[in-house]
Formats: sequence, C-alpha cells, structure tokens
Amino acid sequence: MTAVARPWSVVAHGVTLRVRVTPKSSRDDVEGIEETAQGAALKVRVRAVPDKGAANTAVTATVADWLGVPKSTVTLVSGSTARVKVVAIAGATPRRRRLIATTTRKHHERRSNHRRQGHRRPTLC
Repeated sequence: MTAVARPWSVVAHGVTLRVRVTPKSSRDDVEGIEETAQGAALKVRVRAVPDKGAANTAVTATVADWLGVPKSTVTLVSGSTARVKVVAIAGATPRRRRLIATTTRKHHERRSNHRRQGHRRPTLC
C-alpha cells in the first residue's frame, strides 16, 4: 500500500489546504485530489471567472461549504493569481482536522477505485 500525499498540513492557527482551481466551470464542486508540481492538491471547480478576485472568493466559499465550516474561517493565503492556491482554515480543532483528513482520503480512495474498475476518461486523438 502506498502512502497518500496530503494536500493539507497542520499549522499553529489551524490547517492549510493546497487547492488546484478550475475557473469558469459548469458548477462549484470539490472533485478529489490531484498531483501538481507543488504537491498533492484538492481539485476545486468554480463557476466564477478569474477577474477581480471573484474566483478566489468562490474557492473559499466552495471549500467552506465542502467542509461544513463558516465561510469566515477560510481565507486565501497564497496564489491569488495562480491555479494552485493555499487556503487556511482558522481555528481547526482536532475534530475539524480529522474531518479534513477523512474527507480528502475518501475523495482519493473513490478516485482510485474508479480507475481500478477500468473507468477512464476518453482520450482525444
């Protein structure tokens, strides 16, 4: 069994979470974990366009809704103009930390099971 890279880390004020954003999507959603050049990141799709911080606001709101935490506790730490961003979840109690770990693990396992069963995205030639 291989170790799963974590897109989150515990810091003094709570938890930071690395996200890879797809703006101008058809829906606001969290779609699992993806490897990026910066490491593992949570895939987040948002309908907002990357203009004047609209996508960044949508990302923090989507992550907050996904975790079931108040929107005011999720803030953008870095990557305001990049696809890979870091958000902080303030006041992450041990219960919230377990929630983040469990939820990201479930998304990763679901994606791995989907691939094992032979489901692949069609490739364009």
